[in-house]
Amino acid sequence: MELRTDRRRVVVTGCGVVSPVGNTTADFWAALLAGRSGVRPVTRFDVSGLPVRIGGDVTGFDTTGYLTPQEARRSDRFTQYAVVAAAQAMRAAGLEEQAGTDPHRFAAVIGSGYGAAHAIQQQYDVLQGQGPRRVSPYHSVLTAIDHPASLLSIKYGISGPSCAVSAACATGAVALGEATELIRSGRADLALAGGTDDALTAVDLAGTANAQALSRRNDDPEGASRPFDRDRDGFVMAVGATVLTLEEAGHAERRGAEILAEVAGYAATTDAHHATAPDPTGAGAVRAMRGALADAGLAPEDVGQVSAHGTGTLLNDRIEAAALRQALGPDHLSRTPVTAVKSMTGHMLGASGAAEAAAAVLSLRDRKIPPVRNCDHPAEEDLDLVLKGARDWDGDVVLSNSFGFGGHNAVLVLTRYRS
Repeated sequence: MELRTDRRRVVVTGCGVVSPVGNTTADFWAALLAGRSGVRPVTRFDVSGLPVRIGGDVTGFDTTGYLTPQEARRSDRFTQYAVVAAAQAMRAAGLEEQAGTDPHRFAAVIGSGYGAAHAIQQQYDVLQGQGPRRVSPYHSVLTAIDHPASLLSIKYGISGPSCAVSAACATGAVALGEATELIRSGRADLALAGGTDDALTAVDLAGTANAQALSRRNDDPEGASRPFDRDRDGFVMAVGATVLTLEEAGHAERRGAEILAEVAGYAATTDAHHATAPDPTGAGAVRAMRGALADAGLAPEDVGQVSAHGTGTLLNDRIEAAALRQALGPDHLSRTPVTAVKSMTGHMLGASGAAEAAAAVLSLRDRKIPPVRNCDHPAEEDLDLVLKGARDWDGDVVLSNSFGFGGHNAVLVLTRYRS
């Protein structure tokens, strides 16, 4: 394996996670390795009458020590999740004091698929029930999709580029990829990047269920998310955030940071096919996978693990499997372990690509691959799915796929770092 050396290299030095299976990176990773599900009955609002009454919710979440009471009041939960995840990522990278960092070379790229779903609904209810004078003067701020990036820039003095990106379920991967490009191009040395969403609402459950996209296993929440299983019936709506600390490799080395992995490749494409359904040929997904490998300077046979998008929907899993065969070749794919994090977390929407990238980073660090939960009857028998528990692994390259409504495809290549 020989990576490209003709440009600035980008490495991961910290991870922060708020998820249905744990509100710290350590808890998240331990749950994945144990194959523990975070899907449960929804209790945050009345679900009676809804066709789907399960989801991957965040529990035990506390902003104390991360946000002031005023900041918390003026932030939707999608912002709160991102701030807590970013604080974890900063701490893990040894950047709490930010000694030796230039704020003008510090960037923030935090994406979301749905944005401030709860705050928008809440302020609408205030308007209808109490009149326009009671609507918050901070409405335009707290409901903005860039609020997480904006608030992080204030909290950490980030005065380089900052923005939000949105690419449906590929958002988290796109945020990491675009932050990587900022560092590669020389416009930043350091970035907080990732995705966040909190769209577990009655409207979103009803609408997405009506689109026939959600699992209806209301009586078996932990068994509902079933990527690549013959009996899968849809994805499970989930919430959370993941933020990674990305750095130019020399910047990280000079300050003595622990380097967890390298973001070696990134590519994004669009199907231009349908608002919700993937292109049945998988052509866009294939181009994204091949593009990410080419960006890294790697060949398909260099891939040692696939972190699949793996939603558990009938179309997505079948088309992703076919695209993997085209991109990697059926022989190599049959010898390459495949995992699917959503089988445990549910689908964290705009945060999912970043969460799965974090899992890939931890897999490279600890040399273990988390299992695919609930895949009792594999529908794609030629895939080397990691079943019946975590697997020891000594590979160097993870291909992490993220695909979304609107035909968005984003693929990251994460590798073990060698200076």
